[in-house]
Amino acid sequence: MNTQRGYTLIEVIVAFALLALALTLLLGTLSGAARQVRNADEISRATLHAQSLLAVQGVQAPLLPHREQGEFEQGHYHWTLDVARYDDPHQRQGDRQSVGAPELLQLTLAVRWGEDARQRLQWRTLRLVLAAVAGTPP
Repeated sequence: MNTQRGYTLIEVIVAFALLALALTLLLGTLSGAARQVRNADEISRATLHAQSLLAVQGVQAPLLPHREQGEFEQGHYHWTLDVARYDDPHQRQGDRQSVGAPELLQLTLAVRWGEDARQRLQWRTLRLVLAAVAGTPP
């Protein structure tokens, strides 16, 4: 008696369906990972540009209260820098600074890219400048 053993058509179809499901899950995971890597790269580049922009503030010209805008990488990143006097919440009303005393300026830098509102980073820092440089009348 010659009996041949093999797989039935149903078994082969089920095996291919399981293989297709596994490959679909694997490709979904890989595309999610690629998206996260791209997002991390954009955040890193935005941070590097912001650090370099903040580092040069007050180096070439005196730091004065103002607003400035620009872009990096042929318009991929847009930035806005606001420089304003820092209002100390712990300073009492009516207390005056002595003439010629250093003054704190707050620098707020916002960098945005892409269409999504979540593609935005903001930094705040303080700089100590002489009152005469900050534009305070003597």
